[in-house]
Amino acid sequence: MPIKIPGDLPAAKVLQEENIFVMDIDRAMSQDIRPLRILVLNLMPTKITTETQLARLLGNTPLQIDMELLTVSRRPKHTSAEHMFAFYKTFDEVKNEFYDGLVITGAPVEQMPFESVDYWQELCAIMEWSKSHVYSTLHICWGAQAGLYYHYGIRKIPLREKLSGVYAHRVTHKGSILFRGFDDTFWVPHSRHTTIERAAVEKEKRLKILAESDKAGVYALSTDGGRQIFITGHSEYDAGTLRDEYLRDKTAGLSPALPENYFPDDDDTKEPICRWRSGAHLLFSNWLNYFVYQATPYSIETIGEI
Repeated sequence: MPIKIPGDLPAAKVLQEENIFVMDIDRAMSQDIRPLRILVLNLMPTKITTETQLARLLGNTPLQIDMELLTVSRRPKHTSAEHMFAFYKTFDEVKNEFYDGLVITGAPVEQMPFESVDYWQELCAIMEWSKSHVYSTLHICWGAQAGLYYHYGIRKIPLREKLSGVYAHRVTHKGSILFRGFDDTFWVPHSRHTTIERAAVEKEKRLKILAESDKAGVYALSTDGGRQIFITGHSEYDAGTLRDEYLRDKTAGLSPALPENYFPDDDDTKEPICRWRSGAHLLFSNWLNYFVYQATPYSIETIGEI
């Protein structure tokens, strides 16, 4: 089944060129199927890039997905006001709605205290709302750190130097259906200046550590039943995303370290090899199938009663 997005969203053309089935709204309405309603709170500065990355993963499943985009009140610097007005909703516009799933992305504010982020209170309101209006919420990178701090008081810890690269991971909770079908070792990109401590997570009995990395630390956590899932890496990244970040910082004179396990022969003039694509698709497919489609009530208005 396809992902249902506006036909004029930039992601639609990209996905069609990649042979990912995209359905326009008129055709979707003619099918006697209740699509999964997935809301994406996009906090990344490159909105269109992130929209496309997430739509690619959400659309590669047998399920019909109705993806909606949500923004906070802060005006983005790198995306036109026309694009935001055409494709994004505000919290006031969705707060009386119910969704099968919510994705909260990362954001380039991780070195700031949470309370210093200018939209922190708005994000807190959205995360509180998600407990009664969303069946399963998938938090990514800084979104995961923000969710762990808001829901469980788990603090982020600054790293001595930025963690940037593609790292080997393993599933540590062998019964996890979120990682059903994963290889014994799988690869995930990370790009962050902060982390969470395993010891702090272990003290919170409502959370399970599902997967981790010797170098990148705890990668995936979940509550029982998967109503809240936290992913500390960027499995949604394109093959060239880490390269673009590295070259941006290099051009700015920041002397960034070369992303680890990324460029062939550690040569930044060579094309990076994507070794995490299959795992990314499987992660999102498992989330949509086992924690959203199989679990969410048909009448999603009853989510708040569960």
